[in-house]
Amino acid sequence: MAFSRRSLLGMAGAGSAAAALAACAGGSTSGGGGGEGEEGDGTIQFWSNHPGSSKDLEQTIIDAWNEENPDNQAQLIDGGANYEELGQKFNAALAGGGLPDLIVASDVTWFNFAFTGATAALDDLWTEAEVDSDDFVDTLREDYAYDGKHYGMPYSRSTTLMYFNTEVLEKAGLPVDRGPETWEEFAEWAPKIKEAGGGKPALTIPDGSNYLDWYFQGMIWTFGGNYSQEWTPSFTEQGSIDAATFLQEQVAAGNIAIEADANNTFAIGNASGLLQSTGSLGGLTDSAEFDFHTTYLPGPTPGACTGGAGIAIPDGISDERKVMAMKFADFLTSTKNTIMFSQATGYMPVRKSAMEDPEEAKYLEENPNAMTAIRQLNENTAPQDYARVFVSGGGQRIGAGLDRIAIAGEDVAAVMEDLQNETQEVIDRDITPNL
Repeated sequence: MAFSRRSLLGMAGAGSAAAALAACAGGSTSGGGGGEGEEGDGTIQFWSNHPGSSKDLEQTIIDAWNEENPDNQAQLIDGGANYEELGQKFNAALAGGGLPDLIVASDVTWFNFAFTGATAALDDLWTEAEVDSDDFVDTLREDYAYDGKHYGMPYSRSTTLMYFNTEVLEKAGLPVDRGPETWEEFAEWAPKIKEAGGGKPALTIPDGSNYLDWYFQGMIWTFGGNYSQEWTPSFTEQGSIDAATFLQEQVAAGNIAIEADANNTFAIGNASGLLQSTGSLGGLTDSAEFDFHTTYLPGPTPGACTGGAGIAIPDGISDERKVMAMKFADFLTSTKNTIMFSQATGYMPVRKSAMEDPEEAKYLEENPNAMTAIRQLNENTAPQDYARVFVSGGGQRIGAGLDRIAIAGEDVAAVMEDLQNETQEVIDRDITPNL
């Protein structure tokens, strides 16, 4: 998101009722313990939901930190099964539990925390901890800009991608060096893909409880619609209706399947294509029973949005803890570690220096699937709509509405009218009074 998206929000007070949280895809974890209160026990508490099933990898990075910093040990704490659970756990800590030193904050949750003063501005901490903030990829760094300051650092950052079974597309006589250029072209490709794939769906997409609202956002833009224009909901605009109608029709035709576990459906060959986060690349590379290639989402540009998560520091801990948390955050996202993290998970490297690293350049040349998201970031993405990322409960509300359209087959116009009215109600209640 460009800084200009935040300048308007700088007028907002800290009393917003924004509390309901939504997010894009994250890894699963078991339950875990909490922080140790204001002063803690001297251990840096890092709360994570382990995006991209990265728990072991995060522990490896922490072990390296602990070896280099015997007097300032760090501990990995399970924050929940996904971004929502981690946000809920952090809210509970804000209400009186022990605060951690560093948390994973998703594309949605970071703003609610910054808006209400729960997390600290990082700019002065970057200076004090000698962090080179200019080394972060500009677009990803500025996603956390609000009121002239930054409230997060890029960590597990992603865009949406299309994954295709290469053998099936070759059998269908379709290109394997690009994806469909428009969703209309996808509709032309789909019957050929289905036939070559033995009648299985051409594409599977996660359902509304697994962030369909995030994946659909690029599609709605390409039809000339959106969820909102800044604080004005636009679900009932013609382009938005057209996109939702297209989704419903493609599902009804069997071209698209909406699944709770779309990754598994694709990996076992029960669909020939997948719309998913780049953060799933590592897992799919290990689990898929066939060769696949990744492509941009259909245009016209922009046809995809950024997502994933950053890391943030609670404002309620001591200044000494904040500085040490920042030093650990810098290590966590260092050139070496962002390369290791991105290669293992599929998330994008968050440092410019990582892209300049000879070994990383060699890796990307040998693994073009990993390069797709990096190229798409500059060529086919746009900031997310306010109605999803800034309005309380936006993602969950939109996802549930899309399930009604795509799975239940409800009247498109009626569902979009419901989303329009519900979103406007929340804006009137939670946002407008604070602008």
